[in-house]
Amino acid sequence: MRQTTVAGQFYPLNPKDLKKELGRCFKEVAISEKPLLGAVVPHAGYIYSGEVAAHAYALLPKADTYVLFGPNHTGYGSPVALSQDTWNTPLGVIETDRDVGKLLAGTIIDFDELAHHFEHSIEVQMPFLQHRFGTDFKILPICMGLQDEETAIEVGREVARAVRESGKKVVFIASSDFTHYQSASIARENDHFLIEPIIRMDISGFYRRREERNISACGFGPIAAMLSATKEFGATHASLIRYATSGDVTGDMSGVVGYAAITVE
Repeated sequence: MRQTTVAGQFYPLNPKDLKKELGRCFKEVAISEKPLLGAVVPHAGYIYSGEVAAHAYALLPKADTYVLFGPNHTGYGSPVALSQDTWNTPLGVIETDRDVGKLLAGTIIDFDELAHHFEHSIEVQMPFLQHRFGTDFKILPICMGLQDEETAIEVGREVARAVRESGKKVVFIASSDFTHYQSASIARENDHFLIEPIIRMDISGFYRRREERNISACGFGPIAAMLSATKEFGATHASLIRYATSGDVTGDMSGVVGYAAITVE
């Protein structure tokens, strides 16, 4: 079983405290399910990015399985790693979708637990899903250390193929923060510059803009994989639901991290 790694750091370890913190994140957000295919959500500590994430999670529809693409911050494990282990959080156990997982055997995506062992980008999403949907869902966690455009598109297409073969209802979620440790004004300008091609579903344009300004969005590969997968299911546009920076919480605008909630349909 994949145990929590950042509970007590990024979010509360105590279940009661975690539920209270999730309640705070959703306090100003109306739950309104939409027929969405995908989303981009941040993965910082809940105090910083939890409210932004809640704006996306509040709109997600109920699905059989949530595919989670996250970046590999640790360097451990396979370049593109699928977990088939059971995941544990302070709110309970979540099962992985082994049926869809089996359909990915022999692809660019490896079956590998090590990449997930200390990685927070996917773990921090689990309590949000549990808050919204209880226990009646499964996950397919994919950790990406290799994030180039060609790889990301292939990962998205392979996952979409497996999902289609399974016949299950799935939502694709990309875990990413945006600009890291720039002033708030630069972060906002660069992040909106980078978000524009996401809204247009333009993966190549997204990569060009990221490289043009060397924007430090850590989950660019997961974002591209999510766009690639949702396109296979007919997604045509995305919407920026919420943008904020860590400076909006700390008051320090000199070196912030940018966060965005984006939905795809």
